[in-house]
Formats: sequence, structure tokens, C-alpha cells
Amino acid sequence: MEVYPAALRRESPPRRAAAIQEDIMRAAVAYDEDEMIFQHFGHTERFKIYDIEDGEVVSTELADTGDAGHEALAVFLAQRGVDTLICGGIGPGAVTALGMAGIRVYGGITGLADFAVEALIRGILAYNPEPNCDHHEEGGACGGEGCCH
Repeated sequence: MEVYPAALRRESPPRRAAAIQEDIMRAAVAYDEDEMIFQHFGHTERFKIYDIEDGEVVSTELADTGDAGHEALAVFLAQRGVDTLICGGIGPGAVTALGMAGIRVYGGITGLADFAVEALIRGILAYNPEPNCDHHEEGGACGGEGCCH
């Protein structure tokens, strides 16, 4: 299984987050039990949070979300000082809520969480200003009324 290349997209020029340019960042990754990027943001049970200073990870922690879900996860992350999110599938409601909380979203990313953060630090993690959850195209909402994110 190739886990590193899936976290990168080389076809477009990389865009670096403003926080990296300031040499300090707090990034969260939607995280699963296999250390991979969890692919359904609205159902994320835990985040791995990385404190990054001067281009190096200086600490990490796992944060369980408890009952938070969907747009409430934006508040959960903002309360922890997160300014950047790396995740898999994410819907437009969650992207809007995160943006309003000042959190930059790198959505649609796959692979190992640590590799994605390394790519972020190096400035080569793909940034898509309009990430979306593609499983809605297969038949509407996923498991509930309206958008699940």
C-alpha cells in the first residue's frame, strides 16, 4: 500500500499556510486507529494535534472528540487553538464552519497522518480551496437527512 504518495498531489503548485510563514502552527489531522487520515470528517472520533515551530514538530497529542460532530467539530478544534486541518472527505457545511473559525482546511487527503504533516511543513501538501465529500454523488446523503458533514 502506498501511503505517502496519496497524501501529495504534485500536479499543482503548492501553497503554504500562513502559519508556516510565521514559523508556528497548530495542525490537527482527522485520525484513525491505524495512524491514517480518517476519511469522514463529520464522524471523526479523534484528532492528532501537532504543534509545529520553525518547521519541526515539537509535540503531538491525541484529542478524542466525545460527542462533537459535523460543524461542532470546528468549535472543538478552535477551542484547542488549531489553525490548520488535514482530513479526508469533508462537506461544504463543515468547510464553512471551519473557515469561520479561522481554520484552513486541507481536505481530500489520504495516507499516513505523520507523512501528511511532514508534507504540510515542507509546503508540498496539496491545498484545494473547495474540498468536498465525493460519496454524496453516489446517492445523496450518507446515513441521515441532509449533508452528514
